[in-house]
Amino acid sequence: MRSAGITLGLTALVAAAFTGCSSDDDQPDYAAICVEPQTQTRVDDDECKDERDYQGSGAGFFWFYMATRSGAHVPAVGARYTMSQGTYTTPQRRDESSGGGSGGSPSIQRGGLSKSGGDIGTISRGGFGHSGKGSSGG
Repeated sequence: MRSAGITLGLTALVAAAFTGCSSDDDQPDYAAICVEPQTQTRVDDDECKDERDYQGSGAGFFWFYMATRSGAHVPAVGARYTMSQGTYTTPQRRDESSGGGSGGSPSIQRGGLSKSGGDIGTISRGGFGHSGKGSSGG
């Protein structure tokens, strides 16, 4: 009977640990969609091949970063996006305790958002530890 109690206790502990892995605290600060800035159209994430920031000119495909806690709407692949909902430059975390400045890099997930569009809070992770693509476009 004692071993059954220990087994149940360990099972509960492991289950709690896995449940913690899927909490909202694990949601990245920003999610990126691959876009073509000249037409302001979302394209398939596979088009973004590196992490270059768009500098306001030139052709190619670039990541467009949207805050995941903003309640923004993600456009479907082929649809236009709204520039006011994000940025072309890699976001930097602000250090609130010192009144500004950089506090390190925020967590960013490149890709993984629904191709048919929808709420930015809906990020498909693809399994434990998946943080999206680590490359982007150009």
